Amino acid sequence: MKTKNIWFVTGASKGLGLTLVHHLLAHGYAVAATSRNLEELRQAVRPDTGRFLPLHMDLGSEDSVRQAVATTIDTLGGLDVVVNNAGYGQIGALEELSGEEVRKNFDVNVFGLLHVLRHTTPYLRQQGTGRVFNISSVGGFTGNFPGWGIYCATKFAVAGLTESYAAEVKDFGVQTSVVYPGYFRTDFLTSGSLSTPQSPLPEYQAVRESQTAHEQQINRNQPGDPEKAAALLVHTSETEQQPVHLFLGADAYQMAEQKIATVQQDMQQWQEVATATHFA
Repeated sequence: MKTKNIWFVTGASKGLGLTLVHHLLAHGYAVAATSRNLEELRQAVRPDTGRFLPLHMDLGSEDSVRQAVATTIDTLGGLDVVVNNAGYGQIGALEELSGEEVRKNFDVNVFGLLHVLRHTTPYLRQQGTGRVFNISSVGGFTGNFPGWGIYCATKFAVAGLTESYAAEVKDFGVQTSVVYPGYFRTDFLTSGSLSTPQSPLPEYQAVRESQTAHEQQINRNQPGDPEKAAALLVHTSETEQQPVHLFLGADAYQMAEQKIATVQQDMQQWQEVATATHFA
């Protein structure tokens, strides 16, 4: 009899995904972990560590996603928790990023995530239970970061589609959260997970300063502990009712509260004229 949930984690060869995989295996869960770099994933996790299924998966290929999901169910005997963690950061002012750079970030961070939802949901729906965590970012709730507009746009998209998805699947017993991490001490701000503009413009000094700060000052000094974040995700997956919105980190809470206060202030300031727009 199955006593522990079976997890499916994307982007598992580094960062929060890898930390989560290690935590799950250490606590007896079965884990299917995917990466575009299978060898890197295999080197990061010992092959004799519990019920571990490393899988190559190309998020840009729907066939690759479909095959990874089917292999997970056939090999591990089911699927209970889906963590859409795969993604990367894109720095650059909106003016200086090319259409190709923009589309690539959306292809991975948004459309790749949608491929996973499209091919895991039928199984979760039919079994009448399941948990889904779509990893966004605090940058998917507030976009007040110079040079991070496209990345924030992808993560805002993840937040929006997760809200709708949660409403769509709740009647099937599937619970869903959009996760907004603040700054956690992973390798997200290193070259392997962060893309910089191919054609930077010298006029955008604030963007260059933000880029330098993230790469040199913030990197490796983030306040968030990924081990604690992983433990919280596991805990949340086993609560009776998981939240649709899950902010991770004191910094994420602070930035979210600032955004909410700004929106409330703008609404109050403009309420009288903005609500006088209906037919008389």
